[in-house]
Amino acid sequence: MSENQPDPMTIHPIAGYENEIYVKPAVKNPAIIVGDFTYIADSDFESHVTHLYDWNGDRLVIGKFCQIAAGVEFVMNGANHQMNAVTTFPFYTLEGWNAEPPAKSDLQLKGDTVIGNDVWIGQNAVILPGVHIGDGAIIGANAVVGSDIPPYTIAVGNPARAIRKRFDDEMISLLEKFAWWDKPIEEINALIPILTSGDIDTVRAEILRRTGAKWL
Repeated sequence: MSENQPDPMTIHPIAGYENEIYVKPAVKNPAIIVGDFTYIADSDFESHVTHLYDWNGDRLVIGKFCQIAAGVEFVMNGANHQMNAVTTFPFYTLEGWNAEPPAKSDLQLKGDTVIGNDVWIGQNAVILPGVHIGDGAIIGANAVVGSDIPPYTIAVGNPARAIRKRFDDEMISLLEKFAWWDKPIEEINALIPILTSGDIDTVRAEILRRTGAKWL
């Protein structure tokens, strides 16, 4: 890796600052899969992933270039209690009780939690089991996300609800197809003026020019 290029396997991308890390090189749990350059405003990512137990078989999958604020929690399927019985008390997890684990079908497991690319998750947000958050979405601070959030959508509140799309449908489709996060570092560096411009009409035209695409 050239000295003047970012390295996705650097744990501390800000020299002399410990409380922001690239997540991918820091993760040890194989059930947590994180893409290049996703960061968290903390020094320990795995402490933000709770109730992730091998026997449930679920995974946390996060894309590239996500921005995760301090205090965010990813609650995994191990937090579920049996809800179709008289009691929700988990006797089977505690010593001294004569109880067998319930069938997985009785625990309403939600599957993998999947976060797209370039997603911004605000401070103290909680992501519940099995949620899928699309590319480019923004999750507001203190939001509790219990249902899927579409790409390039802003969601806030408890329970989180979509308040608006960031761009029109054509622009969202174009950005999804363009998938800038999958391009080589050199190309992303060259794209930064486009990716950081607030002039969306100009950005749209430039991406169309670069891809040779046309609106139908």
